[in-house]
Amino acid sequence: MSEFDTNLDAQTTDTLEETDKKCPSCGGVMDFDPATGGLSCPYCGHTEEIQTREGNEAAEELALEDADKVENCDWGVAKKTVICKACGAESVYDALEISAVCPFCGSNQVMEAADQNTMAPGGVVPFQISDKQASDLFKNWIRHKWFCPKMAKESAKAKNFKGIYLPFWTFDALTKSQYSGEYGKDKVLKKRDGKTEVKTTWYSVRGEHEQFFDDELICATTNHNQSMIRGVEPFNTADNKVYKPEYVAGFAAERYAVGIKDAWQMAKQSIKFKLHNSIQKRIISEYHADRVRNLQINSTFSKLTYKYLLLPVWISSYKYKEKVYQFMVNGQTGKVSGKTPISIPKIIITVVAVVLILILIGMLGQYIG
Repeated sequence: MSEFDTNLDAQTTDTLEETDKKCPSCGGVMDFDPATGGLSCPYCGHTEEIQTREGNEAAEELALEDADKVENCDWGVAKKTVICKACGAESVYDALEISAVCPFCGSNQVMEAADQNTMAPGGVVPFQISDKQASDLFKNWIRHKWFCPKMAKESAKAKNFKGIYLPFWTFDALTKSQYSGEYGKDKVLKKRDGKTEVKTTWYSVRGEHEQFFDDELICATTNHNQSMIRGVEPFNTADNKVYKPEYVAGFAAERYAVGIKDAWQMAKQSIKFKLHNSIQKRIISEYHADRVRNLQINSTFSKLTYKYLLLPVWISSYKYKEKVYQFMVNGQTGKVSGKTPISIPKIIITVVAVVLILILIGMLGQYIG
């Protein structure tokens, strides 16, 4: 597949046989099966492997400097009509969707491009968690939520799970940084009244730091709760496959709404934050310091590469007291993220218990002193 796909309508025609692959046993449309990593017929159980080219198993790292042809693609809530080539039925979809299932005949579809400058995915991390496993993981997750009301835990039943591939950018970067600041060493002094105080002596520090960042992940969808998505991270992006439409057969998939230029700026900010933490930890370790202040960092970035990946997520929800709570399950690792109702009595009991423990610790400290 080329780096840029300027004619996804042609791609749709080319991939129709792969996404609408008919079962040789019963003629049903085959879907991707997380259990086998291949195609499976939901009607008779027939399975087939997905054929890949030898030596071309993972998405290629592409030079970021060559991505200037791609503009930011924020299509908002635009809609499009797709005609199913299997049965002729018309369906309306969000413009960002890459794939879907025809509600009339069950045919899998890879849709036409919403924008001729849209980049095709370079790779996909296939689903490894089934909807049944996602349901079990959700039940275990909510059971361990302490502040969630007992009634909510007992009554929470997830609605049908929707498997969706969300768009992400990954960036690789070699960073070289020059830094300066101060590190402090604490000394505990005992006063005449028996109390203690901490005196910090500060020293100047400067140096150089080199660090490589591999697959800095930036979510490229604006249609879903970002904190919930971050809650199901990380993904093992190294375990990706070169994009083939068979991997999305039977699942929904979304194109990016955050273009590569904006995504790289977001990645740079994330990398700078991590550099600050890394350098701070390095100073504390090297100088046996207790604290760092006034840290100034000047960084350069080189060997910049990127990938456009589709990553798997199960989405569902449950209802408690007429309110709907949505959650997600990482389709690769099984990590769960979402919102739960909160029990006010449990919060009050916890706060009172913590306060009592702190009081007892203080009284014990005075008694020992």
